[in-house]
Amino acid sequence: MKKISLWKDDAKTSSFAPLQEDLHVDIAIVGGGITGLTAAHLLAKAGKSVAVLEAMRVGDGTTGFSTGNLYAIVEESFKKLQFKFDKKTIQAVADSRTAAIGYIENLVRELAIDCDFHRRPWRLISETDTYDKILEKEYQACLDVGLDAHLDSVAPLPFNISKALRVENQAQFNPMQYIKALAAQAQKAGCMIFERTPVLRIKEGSPNVLYTENGTVTASKVINATHSPKGVRFVHILLGSYREYAIAVKLNSGDYPEGIFWLIDKLHHYSIRSYTSSSGENYLLVLGEPHKVGHKKDNEICFKNLENYIRARFDVKSVDYHWSAQNYKPADGLPYIGAVNHKANVYIATGFATDGLTYGTLAAMIISDLILGNENQWSKLYDPQRHNPLKSAVRFIKENIHVFMDYMKDIPYQAEVKRFSSILPGEGKTIEIKGEKFSVYRDESGELHQVSAVCTHMKCIVNWNNEQKSWDCPCHGSRFTVDGQVIEGPAIINLPKREDNNQH
Repeated sequence: MKKISLWKDDAKTSSFAPLQEDLHVDIAIVGGGITGLTAAHLLAKAGKSVAVLEAMRVGDGTTGFSTGNLYAIVEESFKKLQFKFDKKTIQAVADSRTAAIGYIENLVRELAIDCDFHRRPWRLISETDTYDKILEKEYQACLDVGLDAHLDSVAPLPFNISKALRVENQAQFNPMQYIKALAAQAQKAGCMIFERTPVLRIKEGSPNVLYTENGTVTASKVINATHSPKGVRFVHILLGSYREYAIAVKLNSGDYPEGIFWLIDKLHHYSIRSYTSSSGENYLLVLGEPHKVGHKKDNEICFKNLENYIRARFDVKSVDYHWSAQNYKPADGLPYIGAVNHKANVYIATGFATDGLTYGTLAAMIISDLILGNENQWSKLYDPQRHNPLKSAVRFIKENIHVFMDYMKDIPYQAEVKRFSSILPGEGKTIEIKGEKFSVYRDESGELHQVSAVCTHMKCIVNWNNEQKSWDCPCHGSRFTVDGQVIEGPAIINLPKREDNNQH
């Protein structure tokens, strides 16, 4: 089984060099995923000098681990949004997301991008009548915003269902193939793309200065396209960080169902779709098992749960891929897109939940218009400074209770082990040494990797992620390698390594 996303395995490897000099550009974009590269393409085409700084490889963040689905519907559900917003707002959400899908489709056609783009129906499935009422309410909400919605009693699945909400004219593609082609097009338009170039510090001002290991980038404007903006910002207390899991399987027999399928199960849904690789291999993908970052000890069981779920419904031959990804849920159900520092011209795009491919594209469209001075009808809707406490109250309180409890559980701090000898090969444990908190991983060869256990973002204590072999912050979702390097999240600074390596 490959521990990599199917999308990444079925796309060419990019080869952009790291930054090796000081640059001056109009716009610096931090992050080379769908948000950053869409914005880069739009702005470079408009004649702006643009530099994209990607810490890993293009698409190696959330984009390469997504569902590959594009839809106007939102994870929050239109019905739930109706309790918070008026009809005009909800209509604008549906229209803006529909426009983003249309933008992708037009670009695929215009540039002849080979990324398996297809229009497909989206379905919300209830296997028993327990959830029929939820479907009926969401069906009406979809009709209210003008979507081509239908309520069915059958679906192209090999098991019995109670009801299915079907929305036509949604879409699917391979997100990695798409953004690799988009990166090439942005480069042709004059955009400079640098991989393996993490931003170590951002000095906001006029101009802004971004510091990397081998050079600085001075820019009039900065776009934070890193899923969760780097540094400490107010918006972080409005976000809940979650991980979800995915597997790709082959079937012994039966058809691979076409379309996007969300199956309601207890408190959340599973997402199912099919994909045919460039080599002609068919796969069925299932995604789900969400939990807050850093809150699940035995997170490897999530893959087993997905496997059990899909085997109970399909004739599975083999499980060929498995991967996990991170998302950030906004307090009021809508993402935060736009300027957070008008004086320094700094922009963010975050809070996409699991709707990131569509919202990421929309964010690039909005921010590009703001930078170019074009009117955008949706910019006020997603303005990151719009915060409305009443509409955000329930989730705001819920998420921040989690954060508060994560702070409190470490006061006083209780180490998981007292001795290095208690840490087995392949394990990561927290330990206290001379009053300081450390995270220690013993690799398969027996070597210890010791770093501070204190997250460099806002000082929470990181927890071990056994599935990813990483240290994850349960407060705001920053993640670090066993040697302390930032993987994702708002943290910029690596976890310091322990200099005294005496084992006791």
